[in-house]
Amino acid sequence: MYALRRWSVRRAGLMEAAYRVLDRVLDAVRPVVRFVGYDRLERPVAFVERHAKGLLFDCRMCGACSLSATGMACPMNCPKPMRNGPCGGVRPDGTCEVDASMPCVWVEAWRGASKMKAGALPTAPNPPVEHHYAGRSSWLRVLRQEAWPAPLVTEAPHAPQSGSQSRLEALLDDKVFVVTSECSPPDSADPADVLARVGHYEGWVDALNVTDAPGAHCHMSSLGVSLILQRAGFEAVMQMTCRDRNRIAIQGDILAAAALGVRNLLCLTGDAIGNGDDPGAKPVFDLDAVSLLDTARRLRDDGLYRSGRKLTGRPHLFLGAVDNPFVPPHDLRPLRLGRKIAAGARFVQTQYCFDVAMLARYMASVRAEGLHERCHILVGVGPLVSARSARWMRAHVPGVHIPDEVVARLESARDPEDEGVRQCVETIEAIRAIEGVSGIHLMAPKREHLIGAIVSRSRVLADRPRAS
Repeated sequence: MYALRRWSVRRAGLMEAAYRVLDRVLDAVRPVVRFVGYDRLERPVAFVERHAKGLLFDCRMCGACSLSATGMACPMNCPKPMRNGPCGGVRPDGTCEVDASMPCVWVEAWRGASKMKAGALPTAPNPPVEHHYAGRSSWLRVLRQEAWPAPLVTEAPHAPQSGSQSRLEALLDDKVFVVTSECSPPDSADPADVLARVGHYEGWVDALNVTDAPGAHCHMSSLGVSLILQRAGFEAVMQMTCRDRNRIAIQGDILAAAALGVRNLLCLTGDAIGNGDDPGAKPVFDLDAVSLLDTARRLRDDGLYRSGRKLTGRPHLFLGAVDNPFVPPHDLRPLRLGRKIAAGARFVQTQYCFDVAMLARYMASVRAEGLHERCHILVGVGPLVSARSARWMRAHVPGVHIPDEVVARLESARDPEDEGVRQCVETIEAIRAIEGVSGIHLMAPKREHLIGAIVSRSRVLADRPRAS
């Protein structure tokens, strides 16, 4: 079955032609099917569809087939069922972050789309799955002329109300080169344990991300830690992943965060459950990062839940997303970024940059599409403190690309930690020269004491008062 699935993607143009024929056949038989009765035919037609599409595409019968928009590669085969991939953890050889034995579904989709009439994946984001249609025939839905899942509402105008901007949004809109960082919540119920972790950031960063169960390990919630930081005077960026909540819980948490004064929201799909220490947990992935962005944008701009029900008070939100310019397929990364921007992202933080030349190529593509004018891009940076840690990160952290010459410099250094700081400062200086970059996202897990030295030596705050 897997071999046939790949065969179908490689012949996506032929499959597209076959679907056009099928559309004409469905139009011709619609009167007969209407006479027999749609409900009476649901089970036998779904049986035929499940086996035919299962054989050719490894179809999961989501009830809203998107093969024509995904290069004939079924996105439901993604272990994190991403409807708007690829994720940022694709391996250098194009295989899946979760299952190294299979190619990334979205790498296959990208290749399949190149063989179809349009020649590329569409730029419009795909809507999330409507789970109550699972197992039902998509063919019969076409015959009934039922409404398909509504496309994501894109390019909605966002004009912040006076006084509603977060401090981070205001700095970026004023074209200040910003510095953000991130902290991991503690394994504790004591707020003092949160504040004990953040002293090294004070005065050196404009905003502090709060990770949401990073690596699929349970910690204090990002909502709780964000509130603690806000009350302590920090500008919090609350991360929210799709791994652990369905759309009902997600929308409730977004509203609660906004009500408590947390205005910066970073939307991620999330790491796979298998990365963590509790592999028996059930992954949710009701939404992906793009549909999560659209969900938050609807709450803010339209005053609507995903169900269409109205809010009585809208949240004030500055929406962000993540991107990874350093993993394949590189040519698809600007399109993926464009989908996130279309869904509502107004700032983006990237994976670690250890290859400035690769970043420069990515930013050239971003500028060619004008994406840098619609979204603030913050490039991820961080210090490597030894050649051993660099090799470990390269081998074990999905989506991290570290060139051999970076490792070689660390290996030959008399003081590897100082060399790591020097390399990080050099990277920041090079990044600042690239048109379209609005700031850096400085990550130094378990090396937070280096934050001040890196910011000071790179002089990113030299032209303004120290951040608080």
